[in-house]
Amino acid sequence: MSTVLPTTTAAGGAPSSVLASAVSKIKWRILPLFVVMFIANYIDRVNIGFVRSHLEADLGIGAAAFGFGAGIFFLAYALFEVPSNILQQRFGAKAWLTRIMATWGIVATGMAFVQGETSFYVMRFLLGVAEAGFFPGVVYYFTQWLPNAERGKAMAIFLSGSALASVVSGPLSGALLQIEGGGLHGWQWMFIIEGVASILLCFVVWFCLDSKPSDAKWLTDAERHELETVIAAEQKEREKSKPGHVSMFSLLRDSRIALFCFIYFAIQLTIYGATFWLPSIIKKMGHYTDFQIGMFNSIPWIISIAAMYMLASLAARFKRQQMWVAIALVIAATGMFMSTVGGPVFAFVAICFAGIGFKAASALFWPIPQAYLDARIAAAVIALINSLGNLGGFVAPATFGYLEQKTGSIQGGLYGLAAASLVAAALVFLTRGPKK
Repeated sequence: MSTVLPTTTAAGGAPSSVLASAVSKIKWRILPLFVVMFIANYIDRVNIGFVRSHLEADLGIGAAAFGFGAGIFFLAYALFEVPSNILQQRFGAKAWLTRIMATWGIVATGMAFVQGETSFYVMRFLLGVAEAGFFPGVVYYFTQWLPNAERGKAMAIFLSGSALASVVSGPLSGALLQIEGGGLHGWQWMFIIEGVASILLCFVVWFCLDSKPSDAKWLTDAERHELETVIAAEQKEREKSKPGHVSMFSLLRDSRIALFCFIYFAIQLTIYGATFWLPSIIKKMGHYTDFQIGMFNSIPWIISIAAMYMLASLAARFKRQQMWVAIALVIAATGMFMSTVGGPVFAFVAICFAGIGFKAASALFWPIPQAYLDARIAAAVIALINSLGNLGGFVAPATFGYLEQKTGSIQGGLYGLAAASLVAAALVFLTRGPKK
């Protein structure tokens, strides 16, 4: 049962003009900043995919070490996500999100000075520690600034940052890799420039971000009051039905929640398998410059973004969400399997086909647990699914690296991704039905 506040709605239940004005200002001031932050965050996280051959040639970091280092970021991120969220609530969003961005920029810059496998592992782990809490921190920020009805739209805009980053990271990193001079290699300049960009951006965050609506001088007194009244009322409604502390293990005893975790884990396996190993596949296609490799790398992600919106529209029109997730996963599995049966050019085309599925599956998946979950535990379960799912970012690159080191090929890893996607496609139909 929701509370109706006369001061927050106009006739017909529409938001009051004061509230609408406040929300509009927030979207124009804060959302673009968060999208840019997310782009910088994603690039600093995945740019090592473009320097794998350089790290091997200059530092002797082999496939297994590269894969483990690429993946250990996600392990650190998962371990420190909750402590970071707690500290944000203590120190405020402005200080904590600025701290996150400054420290990840410093560590990302420091990647330019790794000397071998050990320092590579340490810096990637520290990058995960530094970035931990960024995504859930932004989600928490939205709960403090936007009414329930506006939060979903804001999240969709924010998540577009990862899609944009997938497209621009290749050409940008490829161009920076061609810089030489000052006694540094191109891969070192890439880390320095992209890391320093994040450091500089943290100053923009500090001056443009406010922790609470009451701190926002760019809102009028009426807008601040209206916004705080609505959000406080919604928070009271949530607290009325909020259960006591729910542990991770008690949540996983629900077989449906365990299924959600596995399905999302399988989706993330494919996404990060492609993210970290695609530049290496492209490199085998011919004698391309780093910039050309980066341009090729953007193609599957452009296709995946277009497919994501196309399949989302079809799912909205024809319903049956589980079926559309299964279709997307089967497409991803088919593309990954086909990438093993031909040469590098055929493999690249097959991964472009797989891209139709793996990004769309990620977007189509979330409405399923949201429809199943009790609102009282939805936030905790979504955080659990996201944390366990993102461990796919550890497993995929680490496994690929080990297989290439031992067998000289990632074919076994591609078979594994295809199999995981097919299993997830079958299991997604078990998520149907009423809650127990």
